[in-house]
Amino acid sequence: MMNANLFRTAFAVTIIVAAPLLSGGSAAHHSFASEFDINQPFEVTGTVREVVWMNPHARLHIDVEEASGEIVTYEFELLSPNILIRDGWSRNDLQPGDPVTDTRHRARDRPTVGRATGVIRDNGERVFGRAGGSAIEN
Repeated sequence: MMNANLFRTAFAVTIIVAAPLLSGGSAAHHSFASEFDINQPFEVTGTVREVVWMNPHARLHIDVEEASGEIVTYEFELLSPNILIRDGWSRNDLQPGDPVTDTRHRARDRPTVGRATGVIRDNGERVFGRAGGSAIEN
C-alpha cells in the first residue's frame, strides 16, 4: 500500500512540474504545413532590404520589382540563427542592397511571405540553405 501511495504522489508531482514546461514549448513553434503550402513553390529575384537575425527563425526581407514597376517587400522565414551559424553563415553574409534570388514556399494566407528553401547570390553562391536541405527543416 505504501508503494502505491508513493507512486501516485510522485506521478502527480511530475505532472504538475512537467505540464507548464511542455505546454510552453509546444505552443511556441509551428509546423511547416500549418503556415506554408508545399504545393506552392516559387522564386523571386530582388535586393536584400534587411536580415533579421533572431529566434526562433531568422527572417530575410527582399525588395522585388513587380511587372508593374512597383517595389514589393517579400518576407522569408529562414532556419534558426543557431542552425545557420552551425552551417557556417553569419548575420553579415548578406547586406542591404545585395542582389539575391530566393526559392520558397508561399504562406497559406499571405502572398508575399514564405519559407525560404534556398537563397542564392547573383554569383551563384548558395546562402542560408543546405545543399540537400529541406524546406521543412525546423
